[in-house]
Amino acid sequence: MSTKPTTTDLEWTELDQRAVDTARVLAADAVQKVGNGHPGTAMSLAPAAYTLFQKVMRHDPADADWVGRDRFVLSAGHSSLTLYTQLYLAGFGLELADLEAFRTWGSKTPGHPEYGHTTGVETTTGPLGQGVANAVGMAMAARYERGLFDPDAPQGESPFDHFIFAIAGDGCLQEGISAEASSMAGHQELGNLVLLWDDNHISIEGDTETAVSEDTVKRYEAYGWHVQRVAPKPDGDLDPHAIYNAIEAAKKVTNKPSFIAMRSIIAWPAPHAQNTEAAHGSALGADEVAATKRVLGFDPEKSFDVSDDVLKHTRQALDRGREAKAAWDPSYQEWRSNNPERAAEYDRIRAGELPAGWEEQLPAFETGKSVATRAASGKVLQALGAVIPELWGGSADLAGSNNTTIDKTSSFLPADNPLPEANPYGRTIHFGIREHSMGAELNGITLHGNTRAYGGTFLVFSDYMRNAVRLSALMHLPVTYVWTHDSVGLGEDGPTHQPVEHLASLRAIPGLNVVRPADANETAIAWREVLRRYTKVYGEGAPHGFALTRQGVPTYDANEDTAKGGYVLFEASTGTPEVILIGTGSEVHVAVEAREQLEASGVPTRVVSMPCVEWFDAQDQGYRDSVLPPSVKARVAVEAGIGLTWYRFVGDAGRIVSLEHFGASADGKVLFQEFGFTAENVAEKARESIAAAQS
Repeated sequence: MSTKPTTTDLEWTELDQRAVDTARVLAADAVQKVGNGHPGTAMSLAPAAYTLFQKVMRHDPADADWVGRDRFVLSAGHSSLTLYTQLYLAGFGLELADLEAFRTWGSKTPGHPEYGHTTGVETTTGPLGQGVANAVGMAMAARYERGLFDPDAPQGESPFDHFIFAIAGDGCLQEGISAEASSMAGHQELGNLVLLWDDNHISIEGDTETAVSEDTVKRYEAYGWHVQRVAPKPDGDLDPHAIYNAIEAAKKVTNKPSFIAMRSIIAWPAPHAQNTEAAHGSALGADEVAATKRVLGFDPEKSFDVSDDVLKHTRQALDRGREAKAAWDPSYQEWRSNNPERAAEYDRIRAGELPAGWEEQLPAFETGKSVATRAASGKVLQALGAVIPELWGGSADLAGSNNTTIDKTSSFLPADNPLPEANPYGRTIHFGIREHSMGAELNGITLHGNTRAYGGTFLVFSDYMRNAVRLSALMHLPVTYVWTHDSVGLGEDGPTHQPVEHLASLRAIPGLNVVRPADANETAIAWREVLRRYTKVYGEGAPHGFALTRQGVPTYDANEDTAKGGYVLFEASTGTPEVILIGTGSEVHVAVEAREQLEASGVPTRVVSMPCVEWFDAQDQGYRDSVLPPSVKARVAVEAGIGLTWYRFVGDAGRIVSLEHFGASADGKVLFQEFGFTAENVAEKARESIAAAQS
């Protein structure tokens, strides 16, 4: 383990220290004014955050999306003022009034940082540990981006080389997601990642001795990280010189991610609140805020007091940003001149466009043939991988089952990995059995930009990654989740692996589109629609989750209306249905067989395939009524999961063939028979619905 360096090149003036202390009192004032929040960590972390934003990171506050910038992730999102004060001081667009409006309606400074809401915020954080995994994903994306555009440049000499910095707290490192992500980062040898740990020994319940006794630094050493511990000043404050030196040492280690442990005192230097759990999540109180200001040499009678000379000093970050871009631009222009084809690809990807003719590569599947939709998805990925280089991804150790291997000859792994297909710029990601961090890493990859990522596991294990999926939706990120083995139809693995409540539960996440195609052709068209929706010209992004079958299902003629989320797959023989059967996924063919029985008995029956409820809901009323005419009250929905989704579609007279209990271990066909997913049962429910509609 490295130790604290003894020399420093850091220039640190009285104005720098005054700016740090200004950030502290601003944090205390902001929480005190609104009456709630987390002042303590923002106060103690101010030297570290200031050092990053003013002394270390390459960024331009006037162009927060500059592609050459370093990224910063505040994993400890509850300490949002750690970030907001630096965005204000550096000139990213926040002003004093925004800090005064902290945590209030319509402000740019919500309780936790929100991507897309506040300029300079690279990701939405709050659920602890998510930011650590986001940062790992960003570091992965940075390496893949370099491979796309500038793979042969010497280390550190490409315009695409940059660093990912993150600050995490004790809570982040206690959450299992950070362990998953940190293990992945060490395995991947992500030398562009620097994680600073705020080791303040405090959580909501008090001293962390209540819950933790491990040696965290040794744990990170075991993950394969380069680790350092920096000591505080004798008075307990963080030492910016030590932090700066540690960061500079970390940047020189190119074959390992770096972990810097910073021993801090929460709420330093508040005379009575420092080193207390109360300072973590409560306002300090007017008397303690005043006392803290006296300690730091501020007027206790003034709130949100920022001197002109401090702001003038910190806003020089705008000048440094312009200079950094000017210094970076020649290497970027030289790269463009020397790599015209790669530069054209870069421009296309930055513009959010897909390659010309990419849709022509989509496979078409033979009608009547039985194909598992997971297998169809795999063929789509392999076909598109050849023409969309920015598309990459993998699986949580289930690639053979998920069919998520986009290129068997190219694995995203460091050069010294013993596997023959190892390539630091490889297409196929092996996430390992780490579903939760996989989801958050996919978010980080997407947030970084310039690539399109997907990740797969079994649908039942989406529970492990739900928080990350929810954040994908909250941030409107175009992440694609490939969830297979989507029902009791998977068979003998039994109820532990058979999803029942998952489809309805995932559809309950606002902004997530759940896509459950009926057959191979719907799968191909759905993938095309997903990729189309991820282009910038389409508008706001959204995550998509495929739910795909393990078992083979019949293939029908391709129908372009798949992209509308719901459409008439088979019309009633008379053109006017007496009953409508609505199905998704592997149950569509059951509805089709039930239609044949009903039609044979003289009941005109329409079958509607609804692969994506969210896409269907987005269509205009006229189209929706054309698929589900309000005049047809007799309806049956068929889905091998709980029926929660379908009540609003079938109405009072409708019936739902669903599964309101867990599954069992048996052959999938046997389970469908035993649990009522048969043509006979669906036809019977249709007759019941017709009778109810006529009564």
